Amino acid sequence: MSRVIPTTIISHWNHRIENVNESSDTFYKEVERLLGEHEIKKLRCDRVKISEGGIFSANREYLQICREHHVFYICAAPFGKGFFVSWWLGYVESGLMAWLGGLPIIGFFVRNFLQPVTYYKVDTGLMFQTVTHNAVTEALDGMLNAIGSKALSDVERKPVMRDFFAQMSAQ
Repeated sequence: MSRVIPTTIISHWNHRIENVNESSDTFYKEVERLLGEHEIKKLRCDRVKISEGGIFSANREYLQICREHHVFYICAAPFGKGFFVSWWLGYVESGLMAWLGGLPIIGFFVRNFLQPVTYYKVDTGLMFQTVTHNAVTEALDGMLNAIGSKALSDVERKPVMRDFFAQMSAQ
């Protein structure tokens, strides 16, 4: 699958572990395994390359996880004497309805009558975030356990929301 580009970033999260040297591939495989246990319909996982800085910069491999109009990008990599994990959750608009939704008058009808934001859409978007975030933190807890370190605290687990509801209603 090719890279899916989000229209809007909804939330993100990151954490760094000191003195750990882990393989990104191993971490990604564990996240994929944990997500697979949930048997979520329409969930797709792929490895994609994203530029580190621009057209001539190196590429970094990310785990891209898509479900309907949402996409997660997970990055796991060495950083200094440690290892970090981050993720970004975005909303993806594409196709004719996205184009129509951007038009001044027609867009109002598309957003409010043809593709309205519903409790179900918001709930399933939040559940996608929760399940994926939990898979990431569980994989990270496994790494911490393997080196004899304590699991992440509740504060360390908390993602940064970028006004999820406002982002959904703007779609």
